[in-house]
Amino acid sequence: MNVQIIITISLSILFSLIKAEWNTRDYMKREHSLIKPYQASGMGIPFWDFMGSTMVTNNYIRVTPDLQSKTGAVWNTIPVFVRNWDLQVHYKVHGKGKDLFGDGLAIWYARDRMEAGPVFGNKDFFHGLAVILDTYSNHNGPHNHQHPYISAMVNNGTLHYDHDRDGTHTQVAGCEAKFRNLEHDTHISIKYERDVLTVSTDIENKAAWKECFQVKGIKLPTGYFIGVSSTTGDLSDNHDILSIRFYELDLPDDPHSNEDRSGILPSATYFEPPRDHTEDPKPSSLSGIKIFLLMMIGCIAVVACVVIGIMFYQKQQEHGRRRFY
Repeated sequence: MNVQIIITISLSILFSLIKAEWNTRDYMKREHSLIKPYQASGMGIPFWDFMGSTMVTNNYIRVTPDLQSKTGAVWNTIPVFVRNWDLQVHYKVHGKGKDLFGDGLAIWYARDRMEAGPVFGNKDFFHGLAVILDTYSNHNGPHNHQHPYISAMVNNGTLHYDHDRDGTHTQVAGCEAKFRNLEHDTHISIKYERDVLTVSTDIENKAAWKECFQVKGIKLPTGYFIGVSSTTGDLSDNHDILSIRFYELDLPDDPHSNEDRSGILPSATYFEPPRDHTEDPKPSSLSGIKIFLLMMIGCIAVVACVVIGIMFYQKQQEHGRRRFY
């Protein structure tokens, strides 16, 4: 009986190891990962820099708080020389706003680090890949997507991110994802494997990845940096990072594994067609009571005009009779 128990336990452990290897096929790179406990010594964190409004706590890293006009970022200090990788970010976006909130955060694989700018807290005309988690809708209409929205942009330094169009004219793909103000954990996976970019989410508390989009023909150089940035404007949210895990994918059958990618420019063979820009209807700044009072005044004015018109008509009639007699 004891022998059977030992065999059963051994087989279970072996199966678990095989299953784990089959599920991941990866090796977590500590120098590109950010997990608790964040503070190793003093106030600094090895391999990571912070800027702007970023605040480090015991349980999360708040890139921007739920306050107006804040910008923050966290950047890895070690360049990535791995060809095939999977970047998994555990994050949380939440705030007091019910109908209006913003702006969102961006996850970067970029050449230049720690350079603040207008693209969700990072520089415009960047080199590399940006995966943008946009919570603020700039315009409405049947041809436009709902928010929150996740999109990807590949840039060789010549493209401008247009906030007025939510970046739709330069994105390679995107999908709707209701990740804001959820009680459970939210995760995103950005996998770059054999020049294929696959973005998946886990926002339904099912502990399973759901594909958001997949794009082939993406060429990314090695030697770029991982980062996360965020910004708030007139609208705001808390943008929290709970962990960043970077995995090197084991692809022994990849024929291009030894190809030198250090000097190429980022490129994409496919871009989604741009969507027409539709202006938002300007929201009314009047409260319900003010609107009611204006409607009442308008009704009184209409009644007064009718009464004055009737009185004027009657006087005209009387004047006509006097002239007749």
